[in-house]
Amino acid sequence: MSKLALRRAWFQVHKWIGLILAILIIPISVTGSALVWDEALDRGINPGRYAVSGGTMIDPELYVSAARGALKPGGAILSMTMPDGEGPVIVTASQPGPSISGPPRTMIYLDPPTARVLEVTNNRSGILRAFHMIHGSLMLPAVGRQIVGWIGVAMMVSCFTGLWLWWPTVGKWVRGLRWRRHDNLDTNLHHLLGFWVALPLFVLSLTGAWISFPQFFGMIGGGGQPRGAGPDRAAMARAKPLEAPHLSLDTAVASAQAALPGDLRQVTWPTDMKPEWRIALDGDPQPSVTIDDTSGAAKIGRRPKEDTARLMRRIHDGTRMGLLWQVLIFIGGILPAILAVTGIIMWWRARVWKGELKARQRARITP
Repeated sequence: MSKLALRRAWFQVHKWIGLILAILIIPISVTGSALVWDEALDRGINPGRYAVSGGTMIDPELYVSAARGALKPGGAILSMTMPDGEGPVIVTASQPGPSISGPPRTMIYLDPPTARVLEVTNNRSGILRAFHMIHGSLMLPAVGRQIVGWIGVAMMVSCFTGLWLWWPTVGKWVRGLRWRRHDNLDTNLHHLLGFWVALPLFVLSLTGAWISFPQFFGMIGGGGQPRGAGPDRAAMARAKPLEAPHLSLDTAVASAQAALPGDLRQVTWPTDMKPEWRIALDGDPQPSVTIDDTSGAAKIGRRPKEDTARLMRRIHDGTRMGLLWQVLIFIGGILPAILAVTGIIMWWRARVWKGELKARQRARITP
């Protein structure tokens, strides 16, 4: 195959990936950019839940008591998270009633110094929750995650073919950095923005596909586990908190801090599947202690090891990656939407131009 024929082939691949997936790429990209700053957005959208009166902490049992008072009958506390800096104490509780897409959760936001209830909300409501669902599964619980993963694979191919097409056919590669390669603004935008975003977008597409297909990529990176190994995540999500644990919250926390000193960061209640308290303490990464609810025996957990899968997720969402990378992935989310729009405009213009050319050719042939 000649170089020209290969270029034409790559052009067709690049064009049809863009045209077919544009309607999906735009919402995935835009929501991904927004979620880079999810905490700041949440504070802006829901100021009430962050209207704390200070950062002084009180007895954790008082938070539990206040949260129980805000729950509907049948609700049970699952976990409690202390603020990192100035923010609310967050208590998560289960709600009664079956659900096909997993059990619903109630989130109770409390003022740290007073245990006053700031807000009670469902974990499935709100703009940010919708953004997470769109970005992670296109709001299709059964197959959406796989669809998003395959879009990530297609975007990796699109990055490669786009760079191939960007490369100037004549002269040095630096000619490709010129702004004015065409008369139309959208075409110049597509060429230049496509070049600068290609590498970050490839990384985001790869990490997104890795998150969607953990078993497949886990075999490559050693960060996954085979199907059937370890606890079933869906079953763990359906586990019910014990109605009457043997240990009180204060006893469980005191046992954990006796085994491993540190400020309390999170408590997870014992369930019918795992009758043990899980206490996370201050540290990076957070050390944890498991307390058997029957015997009260404490077991210090291993510090979580960052395997390839966790690293991929951090790279994808920008957690602890520094401001520069967060800005890059924010831009890397916005630009694909611009590329999709400019690509459609370029395709439509070419289609109109070809139609007009064929019409002129027919007019010449017609006697």
